[in-house]
Amino acid sequence: MKYEIRYQPAYSLLEVSLKPKESIVAEAGAMVYMSPNIKVQTRKREKKSLWKSLKTTLLGAESFFVNEYFAEQEEGKVGFVPAPVGDIKHLEVKAGKGLILQKSAYIASTTDVHLDTEWQGFTKGLFGQSLFMLKVSGQGDLFVNAFGAIDHHSLKTGESLIVDNYHLVAFDDTCQYKVKKFGGLKSTILGGEGLVTEVQGPGEVYIQTKNIREFTDWLWELLHRKVEETARRVSEGKGKKGFSFGKSFG
Repeated sequence: MKYEIRYQPAYSLLEVSLKPKESIVAEAGAMVYMSPNIKVQTRKREKKSLWKSLKTTLLGAESFFVNEYFAEQEEGKVGFVPAPVGDIKHLEVKAGKGLILQKSAYIASTTDVHLDTEWQGFTKGLFGQSLFMLKVSGQGDLFVNAFGAIDHHSLKTGESLIVDNYHLVAFDDTCQYKVKKFGGLKSTILGGEGLVTEVQGPGEVYIQTKNIREFTDWLWELLHRKVEETARRVSEGKGKKGFSFGKSFG
């Protein structure tokens, strides 16, 4: 399957070229454009498993329905973009070698790639922003998205990397990992990092350069005064209307 990732790393767009009988599955709402000859089938995420589809939706923050795009008589193309402002990365899923993803990292894949959720306890299940992570298995092409650019690290056997939970995007399931505090209790509470994940090789690790939690905190710092002022004015306006209403019946 031919593909091109454009406008990296800030505003990435994935364009996939489909030959006749080729298809690709994508997250609901990700499509930007497509050729007129491309046909679309909306279906549950896992064709053969209602339970896996529900798990991935409820626990992994992915949509229950996905769209499968087919090229019929001639080659066509489909363009996809993720919700976050950031990069898209192509990863290869092999038989016996899958990946672990943070929730909402999935954008598209070939039909033989499967998503599931796993709970492995607090020390291994707290990944990114959730107690559950996405486990990818099967064989084929996988496209993931990130908030910001994607930074790639290759870990050898026994080599480790400590990553802020909100910056993790994905890593090979050949890696071992555990969640722990950032330094001592004081550093965890006051150091601004909270919990971190230590990933140990062998395997590949993918990190996003931006932190969605820090971004929302920064955005709220800019907006909260205006929001509070607007709410105050609305509240005062309702009070005045109520007073006038009362006077008219006095």
